[in-house]
Amino acid sequence: MTDQSTEAEQDTDPEIPGKPTSASRTTLSHIMTHSDTNLLGTVHGGVIMKLVDDAAGAVAGRHSGGPAVTASMDEMAFLEPVRVGDLVHVKAQVNWTGRTSMEIGVRVLAERWNESAPATQVGSAYLVFTAVDADGKPRRVPPVVPETDRDRRRCQEAQIRRTHRLARRRAIRELRERRAAEGFQD
Repeated sequence: MTDQSTEAEQDTDPEIPGKPTSASRTTLSHIMTHSDTNLLGTVHGGVIMKLVDDAAGAVAGRHSGGPAVTASMDEMAFLEPVRVGDLVHVKAQVNWTGRTSMEIGVRVLAERWNESAPATQVGSAYLVFTAVDADGKPRRVPPVVPETDRDRRRCQEAQIRRTHRLARRRAIRELRERRAAEGFQD
């Protein structure tokens, strides 16, 4: 469910006013407990991934003005372990928008709940969300309007990631078609 519309399709639709990056930026915070741990005694990566998806979903819904679904997750990086008692902050914002999809950038920070030391970045991810209507069909999203140099850089990087996602998808589809034509049954 990613944005693959043509320029001609975009030109026929009425213009939707853009929204600044700050309009939907969100921080979700959560204290990690023993129920969040894995066998090593640190917070399970899946718990962090759910928080990332939750924060990104809130941003996507805010930006698009309605429901949005996760289409893909790119580059989930775990930089440091998260421990029981850490206060985790998941910061998310729209980096880029297409016709019906949005890339949401997420940074995960952790700090000890009872200390005054600054938070440390422990993870990051990029997710693509597609806005959907009541029938689950993709719907238009407002363009994102980057406000700072950092926002503009993030938008440019998101466009590079989108180009890579589309090229990878195309290459895999072509390989599968070629193998099927050669009689391979995968």
